[in-house]
Amino acid sequence: MSAKYTILEELIRPVVEGLGFEFWGMEYLSLGKDSVLRIFIETDDEKGIDVEDCARVSRQVSSILDVEDPITGEYNLEVSSPGLDRPLFSLAQYQAYVGSVVSLRLRVPFDGRRKFKGQLVGLESEDVVIRVDQEEYLLPIDLIDKANVVPQF
Repeated sequence: MSAKYTILEELIRPVVEGLGFEFWGMEYLSLGKDSVLRIFIETDDEKGIDVEDCARVSRQVSSILDVEDPITGEYNLEVSSPGLDRPLFSLAQYQAYVGSVVSLRLRVPFDGRRKFKGQLVGLESEDVVIRVDQEEYLLPIDLIDKANVVPQF
């Protein structure tokens, strides 16, 4: 994790949890004038996350970020549920989705490729085990740039 991510998480997580939601994770995409801070929230409530929940979190997080000012320049703040194709950020989240189909994009190539889509077999220490076409890969979690659950219908 980058230092910027750590600073942002330390500011945002307590706000999200203070409002009664689970901080699922976040993405910060630095794209010049079009930078985006995307926050994912979850709940145990049967109704799930709705637009009002996202708006409440957005208002509170925005207030904290305005005061602390950890992001230089303009950015868009987005708050949403993780959705069906939920991103995976932590080892606990990977563990919860063992057996599911996942899509992984790596920061650097591993065994000649950067993209993997297959069944999440498990975890070994801090490595993710994924089966792609009957072949298993042991991928260090630090190499994973983006991971999502692939919904199966």
